[in-house]
Amino acid sequence: MELLRPENYAEFERFNRNHPRGHFMQSAEWAALKSDWKREVVVTRNGDGSVRGGISVLVRKIPMTPYTLMYAPRGPIFDEDDSAAFTDIVNGVRRIAKKHRSVCLRMDPDIRAGFEPFEKALAAMKLKVKGGKNFETTQPRFVYRMDIKGKTEEEVMANFTSKTRYNVRVAIKNGVETRIVNSDSEAIAQFHALMKVTGERDGFICRSKEYFERLLRSLGEDARLYAAYYDGEMIAGTLAIRYADKVWYLYGASSNRERNRMPNYLLQWEMIRWAIESGVSVYDFRGVSGDMDESNPLYGLYRFKRGFNGELVEFVGEIDAVFRRFGYAFTEFATRAFKHMRKRRFLAKTKDKRHRVPAPQHKEEKPDGGVEKAE
Repeated sequence: MELLRPENYAEFERFNRNHPRGHFMQSAEWAALKSDWKREVVVTRNGDGSVRGGISVLVRKIPMTPYTLMYAPRGPIFDEDDSAAFTDIVNGVRRIAKKHRSVCLRMDPDIRAGFEPFEKALAAMKLKVKGGKNFETTQPRFVYRMDIKGKTEEEVMANFTSKTRYNVRVAIKNGVETRIVNSDSEAIAQFHALMKVTGERDGFICRSKEYFERLLRSLGEDARLYAAYYDGEMIAGTLAIRYADKVWYLYGASSNRERNRMPNYLLQWEMIRWAIESGVSVYDFRGVSGDMDESNPLYGLYRFKRGFNGELVEFVGEIDAVFRRFGYAFTEFATRAFKHMRKRRFLAKTKDKRHRVPAPQHKEEKPDGGVEKAE
């Protein structure tokens, strides 16, 4: 195990960008976005000194306690059949946990559920694994992905369901136009306004406009904010990130107006085209529910993404290496209570606003779209 100095972080960045499971949430750019967290990078090496595996850990103080939480979003990065590397990495972080007075290290690696060697390693280390099917964990446990390696635009679109192809063409036929608006401050403000509208409609708390501005600055050319316009008005927007061998759909928002023009389908197609143009292997639609019951309120999100004809992927889940049992138990309880209280306040505020706003006088078709959170 080696704790890297900040001046040597570039070595881990190269490893992360070139690894099959390299992830933007393990990058220096993502750590820079999380300005209220500190960062530590731990690596383990091969005999020749090259990096064998590594982890970017974000450290944040737990309010009203002397303790901190360590979180490695979509980390660590290592070969899935190299359980020894995973063990070395976790034990390495354990050695620095005392310095930060951390209650635990939280991880959610890009490792599929059911991979027996890794699950045996988790059991041997007595690590706490949390599952859930409906976005209970920090990062989604179930995602929807599409293999685009070596494929042309024509080949990828031909694989969509007929309804999805039709809806992409409906958007184009109905005069929906798309633009990349990374450097347009007015467009970013409009996108944020649409995020708030979508949050009120779908019941989630929206991040600040400044957060999206910082994200676009931090990721630079590897982030794109797409906007869909009709008759000069922004009616939908999406944010995508390119890193290593993937492009991820991260955020999406849409107006309550003109939804029957299917802007969400056209925006997905534009992000997929960017992925193909970039030569990556995977387009990641991110989270869906693992509950396939059509009565599940989240089923529509899966149905929308399924129309692009990819693959449902289940990850092993959220893993906690606990360092201080009492502090960990308190933190888990306090976190659940805070989230519950915040959600109740948000829903009450949203409900009150809905009561004060007159209902629309016309009925619009609701597309099979949706938005997921991202930390």
